[in-house]
Amino acid sequence: MSKEGKASLLVVDDDPDLLRLLAIRLKANGYGVSAVDSGQRALASIAASRPELVLTDLRMDGMDGMALFQEIQASYPGLPVIILTAHGTIPDAVAAVKRGVFGYLTKPYDPSELLYQIERALTLHGGSGPRGNGAGQLWREDIITHSSLMEDLLAKAQRVAAGDASVLIQGESGTGKELLARAIHRASPRVNQPFVAINCGAIPETLLESELFGHMKGSFTGAIADQRGLFVAADKGTLFLDEIGDMPLALQVKLLRVIETREVRPIGATRSIPFDVRIISATHRDLAKEKESGGFREDLYYRLNVVTLRLPTLAERPEDIPRLAEHFLATLAPRYGREKAAFSSEALEHLVRAKWPGNVRQLFNVVEQSIALCPTEIIPQAFVEQAIQVEMHEMTSFEDARKRFERDYLTRILKLTKGSVSQAAKLARRNRTEFYKLLQRHGIEAALFKADAK
Repeated sequence: MSKEGKASLLVVDDDPDLLRLLAIRLKANGYGVSAVDSGQRALASIAASRPELVLTDLRMDGMDGMALFQEIQASYPGLPVIILTAHGTIPDAVAAVKRGVFGYLTKPYDPSELLYQIERALTLHGGSGPRGNGAGQLWREDIITHSSLMEDLLAKAQRVAAGDASVLIQGESGTGKELLARAIHRASPRVNQPFVAINCGAIPETLLESELFGHMKGSFTGAIADQRGLFVAADKGTLFLDEIGDMPLALQVKLLRVIETREVRPIGATRSIPFDVRIISATHRDLAKEKESGGFREDLYYRLNVVTLRLPTLAERPEDIPRLAEHFLATLAPRYGREKAAFSSEALEHLVRAKWPGNVRQLFNVVEQSIALCPTEIIPQAFVEQAIQVEMHEMTSFEDARKRFERDYLTRILKLTKGSVSQAAKLARRNRTEFYKLLQRHGIEAALFKADAK
């Protein structure tokens, strides 16, 4: 997208007259246009500022249009390419379309056909159209990025959204997994139906079952009224299961049955309720490894993992850090009565150089601390450094805290039972298999506690 909000096009041709004519015509029709005279310059231009479409001549000295397309396809698979060709090379152009080129036009081209092809490509690939109304980008408007990694991911996400396949989003904590899930929902045919999210790792097992599947009044202590579960609440829409890797094995069995039958029976009910939902799940865990070790059911893994999307860490997309920081600052400034607040150039450079183990969420916290503590409109590097140090000292993710708790708990209970796994499992109200897996996850050997007791 160009600064003016117009769809941005890159035109490539080694004929300077045709290049100039194309650029003038496209600009007159409301597009933002960059023009270069070679395939190599085109790749450099895309790396610097990714366009929404590439229009290239087929026959050029050096890198020709087909070679350029192949480079684009390898590095920017979601970027549509239209090829201009002379009549004598139509067979080459047809072959190119079969290999993934969006379309081709013959010279001399029909201006109306050119505009039609461009608008069609932008519509199908989520572009904003010639007048820059941005309608095609609304589904991803909350995702701030200038990264080719993210753009490729979003292009794949948009293609996946058009269907109904289950999606597994993998990524570290704080990378924005729920944000991506909501974007997929908005890009899907279910956009006008509910989007329902639940964090499977933040709710106790007994409550999680009730939340997902619902319950009937009196089915257990505290069930004072009927409650429909989230599968029913999300009917016709999207259900987002965040941190699915933290779901207990017993509940994974029930979830698999519900997904396979497309019916859910609330706790205490005698009849099942049909539902129609698209399931998007997310995890920071390596589910493939969890599957191999028995920590996650293999059959459920394949049900949920029809399509995998991996969110990059913030360290993998450093070019987004200044843009995200300034966006967060603009969002937070009114809350602190600081509408004119801005980062100094040194402060932005320091943000780019910093390590971000907490990813985008950590960056947001640092920006908020900076604007809250700095008394001047221009936030200098010193306040950014201070905020990062405070954040790094205080930041403990839910997962880290839980790991520490589990490790301490397992250690205490094994000391209490003198290394007896059977007794420890009973006290923890887990079966022996689950308890052994917990011990393996934390690298704890029960035998060591037997030795200590001697």
